Amino acid sequence: MNHQTVDKLKELKLQGLLTAWLDQQSKPDFAGLGFDERLGLLIDAEWLARTNARLQRNLREAHLRLGSACLEDLDYADERAIDKALIRQLATCTWVLQRQNIAISGATGAGKTFLGCAFGQHALRRRFKVIYHRTSRLFDELALARADGTYAKALARLARFDVLILDDWCATPLTAAERKDMSEIMEDRYGERSTIVISQRPSELWHAQIGDPTIADAICDRMLSSCHRIMLEGPSRR
Repeated sequence: MNHQTVDKLKELKLQGLLTAWLDQQSKPDFAGLGFDERLGLLIDAEWLARTNARLQRNLREAHLRLGSACLEDLDYADERAIDKALIRQLATCTWVLQRQNIAISGATGAGKTFLGCAFGQHALRRRFKVIYHRTSRLFDELALARADGTYAKALARLARFDVLILDDWCATPLTAAERKDMSEIMEDRYGERSTIVISQRPSELWHAQIGDPTIADAICDRMLSSCHRIMLEGPSRR
């Protein structure tokens, strides 16, 4: 009977439950527990296994530049001028539920990417779907998608993620095609999904980097309305 049960659990892909059940079979300590208690432990084991597997899949799909970054490791040194209360508030991930954005700016080496990826990982742990892109490479991917006829599909895929992380935003002036790309992305996400924007330039300078005043107004309005702004200070941490 045990062999049949093992085979059926494998066929049902209940690996977490199977592992826990075999563990219960091998340890006499579990013999004193009632049926409901043992069943509860088995269900907990399967739930935990599936939760961990989902997190690992979402982590791989997110392509975080710093996959090990987490808010628990954030350095609150005085010279960085980080608002601890704001970080605690954002750690609840209410900003994702409310479709709000985060803008992180600061000099090279200030830890912007670490903080952005830490917010991303925290959202993943809360079961939100996250994707990370360096902005320049995202534009390259969208240019290829436009050329091979998959542009609409690429935009639709981006729109499905609860959190989009855009690193190195406005590092260089945008071209006409890049302005269009960003306008489409932000139009899809505005009021529907959250975006983390990471830039060396403060938000006051984004308008000039985008170029076309009308499109710049639209992009900045969608990015910066309902946006939590974090300016990292202090010397380079590299």
